[in-house]
Amino acid sequence: MKKIILFLLISSFSFAQNANRKFESYKVSQNTLEIKTSDGQYFIKPYSDKIIETTFLPTGEKLNSNSHAVVLSPEKVTFKIKQTQNELVYSSNGIAVSITKSPFQIKYLYKNNLLISEKNGFVKRATNSKEQPQETLEFNLDGTEALYGAGARALGMNRRGNRLELYNQADYGYGTHSKKMNFSIPLVMSSKIYAVHFDNGAIGWLDLDSKKDNTLVYETISGRKTYQVIAGDSWTDLTSNYTSLTGRQPLVPRWVLGNFSSRFGYHSQDEVTKTIDKYIKDEIPVDAIILDLYWFGKTVTGTMGNLDWDKDNFSNPTKMITDLNSKGVKTVLITEPFILTTSSKWNDAVDKKVLATDNAGNPFKYDFFFGNTGLVDVFKPEGKTWFWNIYKGLINQGVGGWWGDLGEPEVFPSASLTAQGKADEVHNVYGHTWAKMINDGYAKDFPNVRPFILMRAGYSGSQHYGMIPWSGDVGRSWEGLQSQPEIALQMGIQGMAYMHSDLGGFAGDYFDNELYVRWLQYGVFQPVYRPHAQEDVASEPVNKDILTKAKVKKQIELRYQMLPYNYTLAFENNNKGLPLMRPLFFEEPTNEKLLNSCDSYLWGNDFLVKPITKAGVTNTTVYFPKNNNWYDFYTGVKHEGGATENLAVSADNIPVFVRGGAFIPMIKTIQNTTKYSLANFDLHFYFDEKTTSSVGKLYNDDGLTPNAFEKGVYEILNFSSNVSAKEISLKIKTSVGKIFASADKNVTLLVHNISSKPAKITVNGANVDFKTNAKTLEIPVVLKKGLNYEIKIQL
Repeated sequence: MKKIILFLLISSFSFAQNANRKFESYKVSQNTLEIKTSDGQYFIKPYSDKIIETTFLPTGEKLNSNSHAVVLSPEKVTFKIKQTQNELVYSSNGIAVSITKSPFQIKYLYKNNLLISEKNGFVKRATNSKEQPQETLEFNLDGTEALYGAGARALGMNRRGNRLELYNQADYGYGTHSKKMNFSIPLVMSSKIYAVHFDNGAIGWLDLDSKKDNTLVYETISGRKTYQVIAGDSWTDLTSNYTSLTGRQPLVPRWVLGNFSSRFGYHSQDEVTKTIDKYIKDEIPVDAIILDLYWFGKTVTGTMGNLDWDKDNFSNPTKMITDLNSKGVKTVLITEPFILTTSSKWNDAVDKKVLATDNAGNPFKYDFFFGNTGLVDVFKPEGKTWFWNIYKGLINQGVGGWWGDLGEPEVFPSASLTAQGKADEVHNVYGHTWAKMINDGYAKDFPNVRPFILMRAGYSGSQHYGMIPWSGDVGRSWEGLQSQPEIALQMGIQGMAYMHSDLGGFAGDYFDNELYVRWLQYGVFQPVYRPHAQEDVASEPVNKDILTKAKVKKQIELRYQMLPYNYTLAFENNNKGLPLMRPLFFEEPTNEKLLNSCDSYLWGNDFLVKPITKAGVTNTTVYFPKNNNWYDFYTGVKHEGGATENLAVSADNIPVFVRGGAFIPMIKTIQNTTKYSLANFDLHFYFDEKTTSSVGKLYNDDGLTPNAFEKGVYEILNFSSNVSAKEISLKIKTSVGKIFASADKNVTLLVHNISSKPAKITVNGANVDFKTNAKTLEIPVVLKKGLNYEIKIQL
């Protein structure tokens, strides 16, 4: 009975705080609207016409302007203020904020359409329960909108109805369902094409209308009462606006789009060398090899934190790395932030005071799977310097990239203290800060290198620091495969466009070649191609049987053939924040049937992909988005836009289709990206009578220089089409950066879906010879530096 009375008192107290909130006055200071209420102040600050930030500062608290996520400087936005007796409207050409004075409420509108409104706004509860955080922000939802976000989960695309914990935590061996995973993001995106980002790094919860009362609640233990509302005119515009706020992903080195050799793990220098030699012998392309924890220790437990070569098994790592580099293969090492008390670095870490501490200022020690440990305090300047110097030494030795594991952190007791707060206040931003430390270190000490930073845990905006996330220790099962498109699609719209999975699955000893092949077929059309698994079942194609190896080799070769297209996607992500994998509702945002769809997706703008995620599938159903017709990538068969078809499925590939009107640049297979060249390439154009005009592009640089586009060390080939009943006109225009050394190119233009032989084809007015083969025209075009080209096909 006492508990019930206490609950009622807490509830009524919480409600009364908001019911009694009164508007008192307002002023505008440096383009920020400041509203004084009876229990605090609101600060409403525009970043652009499509992004606005609101902070509530309760009476007696100090303003904390430190954001872990936001990197955008506010633009000078022209706002108007209109006041009536009971309303104050602060409006731009895009977002408007309407403040009702009594009863007090804030609403957000975009182009006169209501996006979202505060319900009770900020509420502070009298509770110390971790399950019922003390501070909340409450909002009204409409009854129809689908909700996305909250980081990496496997729940179904529409996450409405869930209360989701914001606490980065590994879920070992998960399958079709995982409510809490390694990567939490306090971000909600709506099918009404807006987003709300809660700008606070502390742990908490996102309640996406779990009580079915049309309420969104952000719950946290402490910290900033700050959120941004982001609007967009389309899904691509919304994701672009969100990533402008939290930062764009640096353009990855081109080799990151190649094939990785990876497993848990390679025990010796000899094993590493022999594995790569197998790839070369079998002529299977490969660009990097990833070394798991055996590079620093012979055993899984007791050695973490050594962070130096085990010289018994890696006797000459510098020579090994040099030899691999000579073969065009990068070396990537795993690192973890845990320094075991049994490791060779423990005494140095204690002496340098670089570890998280207890209340007495001593290193906070605790047990977890790998041993008794402390944790590097990456929030402390001394911790950053100490940790980075280890990386710096290994980079100077030739290491080409980094795998940061267990960065949730996997175990981080609440009693631990860091330079930036208690464990629970910084838990979710630990991996984020770790990635920033490595990224900043490269910028300072290796400014001519694009980093590769593979990590499984982070926070809003981790993409800005070059983090490449993966979906954790997924079960090696069909159920594990089934959840991967959803996880990648969700993370892509939340800024983390390189989310990918351990191809083939990681956890367990389940052996199924069909599963392996289907997973690696899917891998061609997702961001990072990295088979990886526990030692029970080999992850590398070179260690498979002859038939499986042959099937997978074709997929890896296709991945390399698609490098020009994929690298252009990477540039678009860097330039505009667009995801590489895109949900079908990007194409048809008002189609309610697509709002929860993730069984097929768009790869970039021009590929429609349907992964096969169940055993023994011989037929599958595909919906073809309505704006174009679609053409089977392997057979050329046409499919009408807007139709749903049941199709036969090949064992050799998953269903993939190309948008009518698309330009797809491709190259011949290469052994690794050091051989990449556009001196000769194929340009596929998919003629479609339904598509009278279209555009495409091909981005190119050296694949290595940081900020190559900004420095002018690039070229872009822009493609366009105009189609009439009698003629197809294709144009190629080249834009070259101010210091890029462009070269002539031999292009084979392949025009698909031409049913009869053209009367004539000209290039810049001159007749050219061409070939016809199975409804495809083959036209040679030599692109000379500085010239534009127009190809006319007389039908």
